[in-house]
Amino acid sequence: MAKEVKTIGVLTSGGDAPGMNAAIRAVVRAALSSGLKVKGISRGYAGLLAEDIFDMDTMSVTDIVQRGGTILFTSRCAEMRTPEGQKKAADICRKHNIDGVVVIGGDGSFRGAQKLSENGINTIGVPGTIDLDIACTEYTIGFDTACNTAMEAIDKVRDTSASHERCSIIEVMGRTAGHIALWCGISNGSEYVLIPEHYDNDEQKIIDKILSKRRIGKKHHIIVNAEGIGDSQGLAQRIEAATGIETRATVIGHIQRGGNPTCRDRVYASAMGALAVDLLIAGKTNRVVAYRDGEFCDFDIDEALAMTKDIDEHLYSMTRRLSR
Repeated sequence: MAKEVKTIGVLTSGGDAPGMNAAIRAVVRAALSSGLKVKGISRGYAGLLAEDIFDMDTMSVTDIVQRGGTILFTSRCAEMRTPEGQKKAADICRKHNIDGVVVIGGDGSFRGAQKLSENGINTIGVPGTIDLDIACTEYTIGFDTACNTAMEAIDKVRDTSASHERCSIIEVMGRTAGHIALWCGISNGSEYVLIPEHYDNDEQKIIDKILSKRRIGKKHHIIVNAEGIGDSQGLAQRIEAATGIETRATVIGHIQRGGNPTCRDRVYASAMGALAVDLLIAGKTNRVVAYRDGEFCDFDIDEALAMTKDIDEHLYSMTRRLSR
């Protein structure tokens, strides 16, 4: 019979993402409404190992659903990648009477959750990353907000690019995944989207397309470049040298991680946080909350980490057709 859960710990780990606070709020209030105690763990696994742990109540999460970032703070922790650190983390959970932990973060955070589970602590992962690079789920907390932030920034760059008849290369985040770039390429009507999943290093094709667009009257050009490709400044210099068209590079950067989360990020993050609590109450461990085929569900962490995620080929094909 599964051990009864009486106290839940919650932490955020890795890169922050808009909507994490909504997930924290949901974990705390869902747990309290079920008669459980909640412990907040500051600064991710580093805070757990430092025993930076405190009691949370309903007022701890008042007025946070609309805030970006994470009230629990976040960090990366090399010690948690060692067997000694993993055992220490589990022992600290037991010392503070924490029966289960909700880990909000990306795949690196889930590997830590996996090790906590192996050391006897019931653990549930909630996918929080703007990169949308967790294979088991079609949605990750923060992706929607990051896309909207980047889209609005690219719209603004387009205004000045059009005024000066320039070519603008705009680099968006996403680590090694091209999901943000792809969505922005479609929503901003770019001439080209460069993503790691389909990049062939053929810059001449980009140059030829810009020149062909000029010949039919196009006065400015938008190229969305994924972080996983990078070198936006170098690409801008090479395009300008080859075409004679003034070309500027803009790296949007970490504004994509901040700001008020969208309605979707608030609602979905809340649903995922509440489901994580339900799974712990049911005695589950080593699970990841996910959203697939229109429903919230859960996967074994081992299975989730073994999955691979590809780009949406339909969307990629569509943006190539629409940018002709």
